[in-house]
Amino acid sequence: MAAIAATMAALAIIAAVSLGEGLLDPDGFLGPAWMRGPLLVGGAFLADLLPRTLWGARFKPALMPRIFKERIRTHWTRDRIILVVSGVVFFYITYVSYRNLKSFLPAVRGHDTFDRDLHLVDRTLLFGHEPAVLLHNVLGTSISAQILSSVYLWFLPLVPLALTAWVVWSSKISYGYWFAVSQAIAWSLGTASYYALPTLGPGFEYPWLYQGLSSTASTRLMEALQYGRQDVNHNVIEGAVQSVAGFASLHCAITLLVALMIQATLQNRVLHWLGWINFGITVVATIYFGWHYIADDVAGIVIALVAYYLGGLASYQTFDRRHVATDEAEPVLPAS
Repeated sequence: MAAIAATMAALAIIAAVSLGEGLLDPDGFLGPAWMRGPLLVGGAFLADLLPRTLWGARFKPALMPRIFKERIRTHWTRDRIILVVSGVVFFYITYVSYRNLKSFLPAVRGHDTFDRDLHLVDRTLLFGHEPAVLLHNVLGTSISAQILSSVYLWFLPLVPLALTAWVVWSSKISYGYWFAVSQAIAWSLGTASYYALPTLGPGFEYPWLYQGLSSTASTRLMEALQYGRQDVNHNVIEGAVQSVAGFASLHCAITLLVALMIQATLQNRVLHWLGWINFGITVVATIYFGWHYIADDVAGIVIALVAYYLGGLASYQTFDRRHVATDEAEPVLPAS
């Protein structure tokens, strides 16, 4: 995690210096990055301890200190604290570097894209039909649009919340490292894919295909990103990032990674189903709204599989024939 974060940060700094730009801290749903980390860790600490303490003490104040201290002693060990702090810190260094490198993409690679090529691939795969139009005809453009939009935008809080959940509540320390390392690998490979094959996405390049859709949070977000891209590229506003890049789909990559991790590290079948359903609907939504081409989603799936496997190797997981982690003793990680 440290190596990936350092590499991504170095690349972002080199790009910023070369372009004469400053590094930016893109805001998220919990505010700036320097605030999101402490909020997530502190919130997770309270979310773990407060309900357990209240429930275990049956709301009797006299019993609460003992239960509170016992949970800290048994769960919030030195290894757990190191995992939580390093996982959150290194992830956000990686993520903020990713956002900056994504924003620098037009300045580094120019404005020529491979949208036409990937659009032709889509039409060839579907025998001359538009993937999005087919989905509009099959699913409709009103209620289904609202449902798909809600699931698609759930990705925004899912990323930090899933990371926090695994580093704080994973049954094994190594599972927390597995997920944190895999996330870092996925975001890094996604950044590399943007530079290898820059695209905007069909919704930005061929907007007339999506004019019949009902107004949703997803369509409004696309409009905002389009205006933001234009403003940044034409120096209309300063201190903002442009966030348009199509290949590969990190929505597909991260939601698949979450589904794989749920399948491998949790025993709850309901959560298994929810993970896979979330991934499946997200894939449909990327095509339905024009965020991505089919090739983008395929590339995102490949990134998820690579990140999942390499993260498993890095955290000393063993895999059985079903490619899930075994329930053997916790592997001993190298001392920090």
